[in-house]
Order: sequence, then structure tokens, then C-alpha cells
Amino acid sequence: MDSRKSTLNLPAGMESSLRLNTIPTHFPSIPKTPSPSKTTYSDRFIPLRSASRLQNFALVEKSSPVKEGGNEAYSRLLRTELFGADSVPCSPAGQGSPMSPSKNLFRFKTDHSAPNSPLSAVISGQDGGGSAEASMPPKVPRKIPKTAYKVLDAPSLHDDFYLNLVDWSSQNVIAVGLGTCVYLWNAATCKVTKLCDLGNRDGVCAVQWTREGSYLAVGTYMGDVQIWDSSRCKQIRTMGGHQTRTGVLAWSSCMLSSGSRDKHILQHDIRVSKDYVSKLVGHRSEVCGLKWSHDDRELASGGNDNQLLVWNQHSQQPVTKFTEHTAAIKAIAWSPHQSGLLASGGGTADRCIRFWNTTNKNMLKCVDSGSQVCNLAWCKNVNELVSTHGYSQNQIMIWKYPSLGKVATLTGHTLRVLYLATSPDGQTIVTGAGDETLRFWNVFPSAKTPVVRDSGVWSLGRTHIR
Repeated sequence: MDSRKSTLNLPAGMESSLRLNTIPTHFPSIPKTPSPSKTTYSDRFIPLRSASRLQNFALVEKSSPVKEGGNEAYSRLLRTELFGADSVPCSPAGQGSPMSPSKNLFRFKTDHSAPNSPLSAVISGQDGGGSAEASMPPKVPRKIPKTAYKVLDAPSLHDDFYLNLVDWSSQNVIAVGLGTCVYLWNAATCKVTKLCDLGNRDGVCAVQWTREGSYLAVGTYMGDVQIWDSSRCKQIRTMGGHQTRTGVLAWSSCMLSSGSRDKHILQHDIRVSKDYVSKLVGHRSEVCGLKWSHDDRELASGGNDNQLLVWNQHSQQPVTKFTEHTAAIKAIAWSPHQSGLLASGGGTADRCIRFWNTTNKNMLKCVDSGSQVCNLAWCKNVNELVSTHGYSQNQIMIWKYPSLGKVATLTGHTLRVLYLATSPDGQTIVTGAGDETLRFWNVFPSAKTPVVRDSGVWSLGRTHIR
């Protein structure tokens, strides 16, 4: 038997009629499919702006009008809490200009994860981009050694606040007054030379190099001022005039100023034969601080009468008086970075470092150091200064100016740090104290690169200066 189905041979009309009659009457009707030619499809979906809520996030410049009973008030409140008050429209519609967002929330920023991107430099320079400073590495703070890298024994170094027994020349030689003698220590060769001995009836109260570093002035207990040629170890002349000890000296070209316990300041001109050419009278007690400005126009003097006086080249009376200190003023330093800027430090009852503008005669700043201020020295390489202290912490402090932030605090001396001098390159300081030691510290950076200099030829250890 043939497995194929048989086909009825019917007329065309009857065949279609038969098919329609075979559909069950209880089935639902089939919906009509629309013609494909009437519908257009796309590969993107574009939403309607009216259906979005971008206006709630200040991403649409034009705001919709406020409707009574709507949610615009809640939207403004939410926008204010999320993005700040600047994102709220200035006024309702019809009462002001349309809202324009003041904060660009989706601004471009430099991609730090791809520093080699060719667009990074362009993007960072745009108004909305990150600044060029953000891509720079952070500045590494300068490290200052906390201990002295060299210590010298200095027997008979007096523990006297009113004396000035240590100075460092521009030729890299340190002069130290020990008892009745003055010794020279060459920092390059470590060679020690005995310059002079004043004998049992006199003693050394002050030493001060000329700016060229060839000659040394020595103040004595008898009130004399001696000038020595360091290269030949020969005394050139002696100048009198003071009635008692000469504890402080200051050079200005060919002029030498000396301060004494007799309350007077004498001006010595080494080009003339007279002992002194003028006398400055203004202090009511011993003169213990004396410094010429870097341009040689002003002389600052401090005394045991708590006064800081400023003199000019031609006056025999002070042109300015500062009386804010409440103790003796030994520490005085002129800034090498700003004309007319003077720093001074007070003794045990004061403990403050004060900064003055000698041009307009105003006090600029004041900081309480916590201890007796014995010395001040400004760094010529950076705008910082060092202070040495006595009662009660005997510390050495480095300060930034004008912020007066502490850079470092150094300890090591067991008694008051009464003496201070700076190396010719401005990087190293030497301090002396009543503990009969001289200590060398690397505290300041060089003029070009802030790299701490190694000890070099100055080997570590304790060495007797004589």
C-alpha cells in the first residue's frame, strides 16, 4: 500500500471553502499583523527629554516653571543639600534670569594613571581641568641632623651671658676666646694656632673678624680694643676709651663699634690715630648686643636695660627706640633678605624673639621661644634663622620666616648656648656653651640645592682646641 497521502482533486473555489469550514468556531480570532513596510526600526534608543529628570540635577540650563502643588520645592531643597546653594535658581520663573549652573560637576581632570597620555598636558591647562601643580611630586621636607657632627673641647670658655667669644671668618677660620688667650682653628685643615695671650691681669671678652677675614678685633676686661693680623699673629694697634670691659664688637668697613659695661658705644676708625671718633650715649646699662646692617647704614644695639636702639651712620643719638623686651637684649640679627628687617631676642625674663621694621618703626612679629635667647643668626641661603638658648632648655632652634614655624630643635649642650657663629657658605653653625665645648651642626641648605653637606674633612670625635 502506498504510504503517501492521497490528494483530492477539487476545484479552486471549493478547496478554499473547505479550508475555512474546517476551522473550529470556538477558537479566538487571530490579530492582523501589520505590514513591514509601515514600521521603521533603528539601532539606537533615544529617550524623550520630557520623561527625564535632569533638571533636578542642574544639568539642563532652562528650568521648568514652578507649579502649585508640584514637587519643584522638594527638588530645589534636594538639589541644595546635594550640590550647594549655588545650584539653586536665583529666582522663580518670570522674576529673574533663567537658572545657569555655577558648578561644572563633570569637569575634565588630568588622568594621573596615564601620565604619558598626549592629552594630559592639554586637559590640565583648561579652566575645568586639574592644575599643573597637582601633577608635580610633593616637596620632600629637609632633614636636619639632630646631633652635632663634631665636638671640640674648649677649656676655660666662660659661662657669661654678656660676652661674645666665638666668631667664624670669611676665610674659614674660627676665633675663640679662652680665658686670657685667643685661639684660631682652621676649619679646612683643623690646625690650631694661638694668636695671643693677654696675661694674668687681663682677659678676653669679645672677638670679631673683619668682613674680609684678615684682621681680628679683640675686646678685653680692661676696656681696650686690640686689632690683630691673623696671618702674621701680630698686634697692629690698641685703642682705649672704655672704662671697663668691652663685651661686644661690630665691624662696618673701616669702622669698628665697641660696646661696654660703661653703657657707651665707641666708634673706632682704624684709618685715624685717635682711639675713637665718636661716642654713642643712649643705654642706661651694659651694652651686650651690637650689629651693623648689611648695607652699613644702621647700627642696632641691645643692652641690659631692656632697650633695643637703632642708630644711623651720622647720629650720636638713637633714631629709634624699641622698649617691648622685658629682659637684657644680647641676640640681634639683620635679615639679609629684606632691608630694614631686624630680629632681637630677650633674656630669661622675656624669652621672646621679636621682629622689627626699622623703616616705619613697627614690630612685625613676636614668638615666645620658651627659654632665654642668647644668640640669633639669619641664614643667607634661605629665609630662616637660628636661635640659641639658655635657661632652661639650652636648645638650638631653627625658624622659618615669616611663618615662624619651627624647622628643628637641636639639643646636646648641657649648659647655656651662649655663643654662635655661621660658616662662610652659610650651611654650618658652631655653638659654644659653658660646658666648655664647641659643637658643629649642619642646619641650613646650600644656596642652590637643599642637600645637607657631609662632615667632609672634619672627622667625627672630640678634639681639644689646644
